[in-house]
Amino acid sequence: MKKILQISVIITLLFACKNESKKEVKDELQQHKVEKKETPKKKPLSPHTSTMAMIGDAHIHIDYSSPGVRGRIIFGGLVGYDNVWQAGAHMATWIETNKDLIINGEVLPKGKYGFFTIPSKEDWTIMINKNWNQHGKDDYNVNDDVIRFKVKPSISDKITEHLEYKVNKISETEGSISLAWEKVTISFPFKINQ
Repeated sequence: MKKILQISVIITLLFACKNESKKEVKDELQQHKVEKKETPKKKPLSPHTSTMAMIGDAHIHIDYSSPGVRGRIIFGGLVGYDNVWQAGAHMATWIETNKDLIINGEVLPKGKYGFFTIPSKEDWTIMINKNWNQHGKDDYNVNDDVIRFKVKPSISDKITEHLEYKVNKISETEGSISLAWEKVTISFPFKINQ
């Protein structure tokens, strides 16, 4: 009887140890899951964003990826002078309007367009292009430009860390579009075609 009791105690202890070991493993796994969930998600270096405004009854929408300066020389460095740039990161920046606009004396029919630039030290060339859905400037074709004109950049001591577009309302029939990044800002006016 004593031997049966000893065996019974040993079996009970073994099961207790085994269950405790399972519990420890389960607790450890649970802790690992919690730690994994709490790890913050890495922010994209060039987050996808957009800006829009109503000018009268015209809805102007600009969609782009916004790269950061991150201590780099941007214009004349990362973005070479006198080269076509998609005016953002990844996919080409696009602009959409539900009304015809007048930009630089030319009519931009309502629709969706690629927005490209050629930065230089003295002036920038702005191109509004039929091909809005393309990766970067890979498929850019000058023959698809609907409007092309030059603007003078403004240089500032203040750094705009992330590329930023704005659609600014001037009146019910007029507005402006601006792009700012690093120390450079460009801007151009437009009117709603009545």
